[in-house]
Amino acid sequence: MRRVVVTGLGAITPLGVGVRRTWSRLLAGDSAITSVASREPRARWRELTSTVAGVVPCGDGDGQWRASDWLTAAEQRRMSTFAQYALAASGMAPEDAGWEATRQEDQEATGVCLGSGIGNLDEIYETSLAHHGDGYRKVSPLFVPKILINMAAGHVAMKYGFQGPNHAATTACTTGAHSIGDASRFIALGDADVMVAGGSESCIHPLTFAGFGRARSLSTAYNDDPRGSCRPFDAGRNGFVVSEGAAVCVLEELEHARARGARIYAEVRGYGCSGDAHHMTAPREDGNGAYLAMRRALRNARARPEQVDYINAHATGTQVGDVAEATAIRRLMLGDEGVSSEAQVTVSSTKGAIGHLLGAAGAIEALFAILAIHEGVVPATLNLVQQDVGIDFNFVPLEAQQRQVKVAVTNSFGFGGTNSSLVFSQLQ
Repeated sequence: MRRVVVTGLGAITPLGVGVRRTWSRLLAGDSAITSVASREPRARWRELTSTVAGVVPCGDGDGQWRASDWLTAAEQRRMSTFAQYALAASGMAPEDAGWEATRQEDQEATGVCLGSGIGNLDEIYETSLAHHGDGYRKVSPLFVPKILINMAAGHVAMKYGFQGPNHAATTACTTGAHSIGDASRFIALGDADVMVAGGSESCIHPLTFAGFGRARSLSTAYNDDPRGSCRPFDAGRNGFVVSEGAAVCVLEELEHARARGARIYAEVRGYGCSGDAHHMTAPREDGNGAYLAMRRALRNARARPEQVDYINAHATGTQVGDVAEATAIRRLMLGDEGVSSEAQVTVSSTKGAIGHLLGAAGAIEALFAILAIHEGVVPATLNLVQQDVGIDFNFVPLEAQQRQVKVAVTNSFGFGGTNSSLVFSQLQ
């Protein structure tokens, strides 16, 4: 099997546009979660049980989103917001990697693997209302292309001429991680030399919040304190916070990257998947699905639990989910080949700062794990004042920690019981 490395990164998050801005604000302990209660239509927003969200900042300032910086007016008309974010992040990552697929052979060897969990809910909602009220002629000919999940990958491939594998995962909140893992296998098996991989999401819409709210999944106790609303592993947690954004990485076959003198952030060492086979929305309380995904990823990486220096947890701030994941991590890390004490295990959840990017969550958290390796610093778990999962890991509360990270694991889990773990390491 061919070895796969990460050579480029791109991101648009609630902390800002660009990887550097997002990462520096994350390490500084900034929170990107704000109130959405004053949005229009106010009647639909104010009736919701949760009115906090991680929203990409828009405007003319530094680090703010302006679609015109990345897309022509025609492209903006043809694309929904999640596809726009994907296109922009997919422009950043190859530039960061120094990869310009200008020759035909390079275009044929470069693919895209980029998905979304929900995608374009706004277009579905508005078109449904228009069709119900005024019929056939009120449906745009762009309606279907704007709601298809795979069109983000399609637009990226068309804009940059990438003719390799064109693939889109849509596995709820595991989408971003599955996209990176699947892309790494395309390269490992020889289907491509370079892959642009990640996830994108933009569904800050009252229907999203109503649906998750009726399922009792969202944080509802901190509408007056948005910064404190996402509380992974904390005693005060009571649900997750919906966010939007995109994250993309350039994956590359090792010798291909070396031949062109590319900077290498980290190696993609392992990828593991599992299914809970348990419940539509809740994990098994013993975390067995999470455990299987992590164990398989480490086996694929030919790494032992004791070699893992950092785990970026999926931990969204739900009562059951955080405990289940911590239980799974303990089982993995303190098993026969693991460490001798809980205090030796370093785990953090970056959702405390940015909320839950749904289909993009696994991608942005993979980028954070990659940067932890590259820069030797572990981002904090914000709002962790009193952990109550019954396990004494180093949860990196409140402040980032300087730490050598040679091997990192990142977890993503989604509705339907789908689980994925990725293992990254320093290049050896």
